[in-house]
Amino acid sequence: MRSFILSLLRALMLCALFSSPAAFADAPQSRFFESGGNRIHYLVAGKGDPVVLLHGYAQTSHMWRPLIDKLAQDHLVIAPDLRGFGQSSIPKEGVTKAQMARDVHALVASLGLKSVKLVGHDIGLMVAYAYAAQYRNEVSKIALLDAFLPGVGKWQDVWLMRDLWHFHFYGPTPLALVKGRERIYFEHFWNDFAADPKRSIPEADRKLYAAAYAREGGMRAGFEVFRAFEQDAKDFAGFAKTPLTIPMLVLSGEKASGQVLIDQAKLVDTRVEGVIVPGAGHWLMEEAPAVVMPRLVAFLR
Repeated sequence: MRSFILSLLRALMLCALFSSPAAFADAPQSRFFESGGNRIHYLVAGKGDPVVLLHGYAQTSHMWRPLIDKLAQDHLVIAPDLRGFGQSSIPKEGVTKAQMARDVHALVASLGLKSVKLVGHDIGLMVAYAYAAQYRNEVSKIALLDAFLPGVGKWQDVWLMRDLWHFHFYGPTPLALVKGRERIYFEHFWNDFAADPKRSIPEADRKLYAAAYAREGGMRAGFEVFRAFEQDAKDFAGFAKTPLTIPMLVLSGEKASGQVLIDQAKLVDTRVEGVIVPGAGHWLMEEAPAVVMPRLVAFLR
């Protein structure tokens, strides 16, 4: 009888463990998830209503640490390194934003989460939109931070398109040119896409990001996100035929994407709130934290 009771208690404890959303310490923990031969690194912290934060190019999940600190008291916060970035595995070939979104969804499912809120910056906003478009009943809110949506509206008129060269900068010769000079290459993004380079990415973060991309295959994987734009545009044009109906917050730098991203968002979602961040360039989290973080915290409640 005693053995039966102990077995029953163990079963009840396991049931409770796997039927409840995950909970983690408030300080971000570094973890790994493996699926389909891909190893995804992610930061996780807090408990409560789950939020997924998706980084962009020239950065990693590290960019979200200040926001994680703000959200972790009320939310379970998950910030993955997208496939090919940070500490995640590097694919042999290019990966579309829709495929990256499926990676993130597999991670979310492994944590037992049925519905999430999404925040994405730069390439990350593309992945966030692809996630919401593919898993429409599993996303309650989405926030997009400064970039554009390939294949939607006048996407080729975006401010960033003035630097069209880097969208076609891939292959053996570009890789040879940047090998050992990763920091020089990224300074173009960190400085030229900012309204004021002195308020852009901090020095310590620049060193961290340059080292992360300098690992074997890291620059090639980064270049491939641009090569994938042609297929991304086709995918997104298809997604946009059925607009989302969830709350969408768009934060766009006055000196960067401006009104263009807001106009695009209104083509893919019926409940858009657009905010142009005054005096800011592309790096919103670093250039305007006093505006951006409170907006996100309030929106994600």
